Amino acid sequence: MAHVAQIKIPATYMRGGTSKGVFFSLQDLPESAQVPGAARDALLLRVIGSPDPYDKQIDGMGGATSSTSKTVILAKSTRTDHDVDYLFGQVSIDKPFVDWSGNCGNLSAAVGSFAISAGLVDPARVPHNGVAVVRVWQANIGKTIIAHVPITDGAVQETGDFELDGVTFPAAEVQLEFMDPAAEEEGGGGSMFPTGNLIDDLEVPGVGTFKATLINAGIPTIFINAEDLGYTGTELQGAINSDPKALAMFETVRAYGALRMGLIKHLDEAAQRQHTPKVAFVAKPADYVASSGKAINAGDVDLLVRALSMGKLHHAMMGTAAVAIGTAAAISGTLVNLAAGGVERNAVRFGHPSGTLRVGAEATQVNGEWVVKKAIMSRSARVLMEGFVRVPGDAF
Repeated sequence: MAHVAQIKIPATYMRGGTSKGVFFSLQDLPESAQVPGAARDALLLRVIGSPDPYDKQIDGMGGATSSTSKTVILAKSTRTDHDVDYLFGQVSIDKPFVDWSGNCGNLSAAVGSFAISAGLVDPARVPHNGVAVVRVWQANIGKTIIAHVPITDGAVQETGDFELDGVTFPAAEVQLEFMDPAAEEEGGGGSMFPTGNLIDDLEVPGVGTFKATLINAGIPTIFINAEDLGYTGTELQGAINSDPKALAMFETVRAYGALRMGLIKHLDEAAQRQHTPKVAFVAKPADYVASSGKAINAGDVDLLVRALSMGKLHHAMMGTAAVAIGTAAAISGTLVNLAAGGVERNAVRFGHPSGTLRVGAEATQVNGEWVVKKAIMSRSARVLMEGFVRVPGDAF
């Protein structure tokens, strides 16, 4: 029997924020995978180790969670006012597809440092010491991200004393600016609130009718009050992820929310769009103990938020969902703003299962439409391994 040898593809395994993923330069991919399509998807699935009926991704680089089943493709930007084009692929763990419908805000923190190290950024734009400002075109959603990457002795600085809840060790701080984060292509014809309302009655057959804020900012997100779902907002992963009925309920809510937001035309399309929208539930501040054992006091935060990603409660908070939280908190009358006290604000600190996170955003009304020019937060990033990934030559 003939056997097809494995091939080697240059790759870098990186942590960005509270996520990990496999990063590629576009030109390093096999020719058939340098363009969107079945070959690219098949290659990335094999790299990560999906689909895996055992939900472990043992035969690949994935870590069997939504935070670790991720891929990134970068190239020098085709736009004169940007440095790098960034494409994110969320790889399903147990199904044979890659979701290209949204961004990963956490891995966005690693894009600038990878781009500099890979020679994708003009060296003239990188100081010998200081901060390199990398202009990133987020190709999935057609948005600009500005990454402020620390540079020491001409190289990306990865170590430092910046601490991020959900990440075990400190590292160098990377500030991210998500420019004009409200969606333009999807739902609502460019409106931040696709239904035109700050709060809707979201009817979910078989589950109930809930007050919901449906927002397109950072990533399409459905916000619901925790108490309306029977929760307190202090839950950790085990309370949700060990409950199949709860997970099924959240997926049903997500599907009907996607339909209401205009992200899908038919309910059954939600199964092929796992990455977006997100579902999150909010509550007023309360004391709780984070997953690390750290005590979070009600006075430490403005509100509590728990969010689901790829069908499971996230261990911390997705970066793009944090942008949605910051944006919604800045707009008086949303469920997020009301949970945070209902006052005008340009920054919010929220509690999540791993601790707390601060995100800033300023909202204004232009011709009756809400507009947010940028949302700002700090993350960190680090190269974990670099070299080659190997896949069977007939895998794509």
